[in-house]
Amino acid sequence: MANVEHGGPGHALGTGVPGAPGTRIGTARVVLWLVAAVLAVRQVAAVLSTPRGERLTDLETWIGPEGVLHVNGSFYDADKFTGTPFAGLVLKPFSRAAEQALGWGWTFGTLFLVVVLGLVAARALPQPVSRRTSLLAAPVAICLLMLSLPVRNTLYLGQTSIFPVLLVLLGCFAVRGQRASGILIGIGAALQPTLLLFAALFWFTGRRRATASTAATFLAVTALAWAAMPHDSWTYWIHHLAGAGLGASPAGLANQSLHGALLRFGLEGPLEIGLYVTLSAAVVWFGVRRAVRYAKDGQLLLAVAITGCVAVAVSPTTWQHQLLWVLLAVVGRVGKKQSDRYMWPVAVVLVSTLPAKMMLPNMPVVEPVRDNVVLIAALAAATVVPFLSRTAAEYQAPVPTDYAAPVPARWSRVPLLPFWRRVTTRPNLLLELLLIRVGYSAYQQARLAATGGTNSGGRATAEHHGEQVHAIEQFLRIDVEHWVNHTVVKVDWLKEFFNFYYTSFHFVVPLSVLAVLYVRRPADYRWARSALGFATLLALVGFWLYPLAPPRLMPELGFIDTVHGVQDFSKPEYGTLTALTNQYAAMPSLHFGWSLWCGVVIVALAPKPWMKALGLLHPLFTVSAIVATGNHWILDAVGGAAVVGAGFGIGHLLAGPRVGGTLKVATGAEPPPVIDMTKDSAKDRTPK
Repeated sequence: MANVEHGGPGHALGTGVPGAPGTRIGTARVVLWLVAAVLAVRQVAAVLSTPRGERLTDLETWIGPEGVLHVNGSFYDADKFTGTPFAGLVLKPFSRAAEQALGWGWTFGTLFLVVVLGLVAARALPQPVSRRTSLLAAPVAICLLMLSLPVRNTLYLGQTSIFPVLLVLLGCFAVRGQRASGILIGIGAALQPTLLLFAALFWFTGRRRATASTAATFLAVTALAWAAMPHDSWTYWIHHLAGAGLGASPAGLANQSLHGALLRFGLEGPLEIGLYVTLSAAVVWFGVRRAVRYAKDGQLLLAVAITGCVAVAVSPTTWQHQLLWVLLAVVGRVGKKQSDRYMWPVAVVLVSTLPAKMMLPNMPVVEPVRDNVVLIAALAAATVVPFLSRTAAEYQAPVPTDYAAPVPARWSRVPLLPFWRRVTTRPNLLLELLLIRVGYSAYQQARLAATGGTNSGGRATAEHHGEQVHAIEQFLRIDVEHWVNHTVVKVDWLKEFFNFYYTSFHFVVPLSVLAVLYVRRPADYRWARSALGFATLLALVGFWLYPLAPPRLMPELGFIDTVHGVQDFSKPEYGTLTALTNQYAAMPSLHFGWSLWCGVVIVALAPKPWMKALGLLHPLFTVSAIVATGNHWILDAVGGAAVVGAGFGIGHLLAGPRVGGTLKVATGAEPPPVIDMTKDSAKDRTPK
């Protein structure tokens, strides 16, 4: 494969006419480096602002005044140190350092290693890469590392997990000679034994000298630690079978390995061990074979990431701070179509940067996936994700997605708005699911924080606003909530119906409408989804500005809470209810707002009259349910209708009128033009 050649002086960064590609790339590069610097400062501030005793807890456990490396006896007597004996031998001298200086030094040293890791990973991207990619890769890589949960966890706890990853990358991409490469990776394996899998990668890619050097270095430093600490070495390698079972419970959610997943499924004893060994052998077989294939294809960084994912999956314990290998797998290219190209990197970035509870709801049916989401991502990268070969035509030029003609944006002279236009392609399903889930999780958090909690001040304000709304309704003679609530309570079947409708259809119907639109009316899907998103954002503003107690939480009015039961008004949190959600996020009512959105979309798009009628019944039943159960005022529903109308209006202003019809497949579309890579400082292309 030809190397990337850079252009001459005319292509220098920041030169040329204003607005030229070089100027834009230079600006983007400066901005990204500033973002990386801000993230680094933010991480340091987050660690150093944490009260002493709550930060760098693992480091303190190891080398603090009472740390296991500070006292005589075995490292593993207290069951707090989980590293190898060689790791303890390396860390023990640090126990003599001053506590405050060590904390600062460890934090800044870890950040420095993260920057080096990002620079090495950026330089290791498979060739050829465009000039834009080569210039922007380093700051993007550092930003992703700073945001990742493993790095944040490492900084917060004071862990050492950056060292093995960096040693492997330096051995594969930075040093010259197979012997030096093997020495670095052998030291990394002495810190994390499953990294010996890289010796197999070297062997099957013809780097036999690197394999021998890796094995020899690992045995040498392990023997050195055994000679210095024979009892600790026996405890780690023999008694605990290479550290299995040390530290926290291996069945905990933090252990994202096959062993931890099987324990969480309730398996134990010989059955669990046998299944774990069998599955690990299968993962090693498939994963190493795939890594070898991609290494021979010229994608060594992807091969390294796959081997690392295999290592974390088959290790007896793999804690969160050891999962950087999953993020490195972002370099693989997946999907022949343009619309599929971002599916894998977005999934990897979200898995690596967001807690699992933000991506999947707190429902028993999804707990097996949610509790093992990082492990699933590692297994997918190691065994099944169909990464493209560099020789594939779609590697550099993905197939254009079938499309319908987009509608031009409104207000095209406004600088930002031309980017907002009616796009009528069917969006990528995984990206949409992740967008919906992450967006809703962020909405939940913002909704929960909107009123300042359930303290006495927040409660008094919300109840005062409730009195205002009730007074307005009395003036307008629409205060029917109390009569409806007590009438429904007297009819058991009606009460149960409205309770069920209130608790069950709020999410099911909107998600069903979105699913039908995605499959049957993709040209209308984005229109409807955008309107729903705008309405929800406006509702959050309402929750923040006007906290409102619903009728059931107004002690003096005598409403009956048919859904949650009798509330203890002497306690601000009303039992455990407000620990789950913000009880004062009532104005506007998104129960009614979302149901009205469903009704509008169904009436606008349904082909038959009876379907339109069913669409109108849903908001009617919803407004009846929220009033009958004492969960909303009539004016809350009016507010919900207002934000939905505003949501559709904002979409119309930004993107023009709705484009009807089903997805139109572009026929006779010409393939994308071949980009003149000389203008992007990459003259050589992969031969087609």
